[in-house]
Amino acid sequence: MNSREPRDYDDIPGTYVFDGEHSRKGFALNMFCMSLNEEHNRESFRRDPGGYLDQHQLTPEQRRAVEERDWLAMLRLGGNIYYTFKLAIFDGLSMQDVGGAMSGLSGEEFSQMMIDGGRSVDGNRSKAEQAAAGAGGPAAGAN
Repeated sequence: MNSREPRDYDDIPGTYVFDGEHSRKGFALNMFCMSLNEEHNRESFRRDPGGYLDQHQLTPEQRRAVEERDWLAMLRLGGNIYYTFKLAIFDGLSMQDVGGAMSGLSGEEFSQMMIDGGRSVDGNRSKAEQAAAGAGGPAAGAN
């Protein structure tokens, strides 16, 4: 399905730009997440998660990402951060909790990293730079 022309942002590790292709890929996932705006849908999902997910046309990979709360996988699979965060809210998580989970940190560690100025840009600017340097770094292999 990757028939589009390469974009400049394709070279930024760990970046999932919500462009037209990503939007189409994640439509069912994002509609599932948006459905959680309604209390009766949250109750249905709480009561029978599998049955509720069956009502949405998620790919097997998207369903697994939802079930495992794999936040990065949801973004890779077309999820929009604003929509997927509705699932996090359903779970009682904060943005810091989700950011931490995506960074391999606790919510508290992630908050402190942000207070301290964020993650270093060294090794995180370009996939081409990583390859030239022999890869490595926290974002190596990220798409």
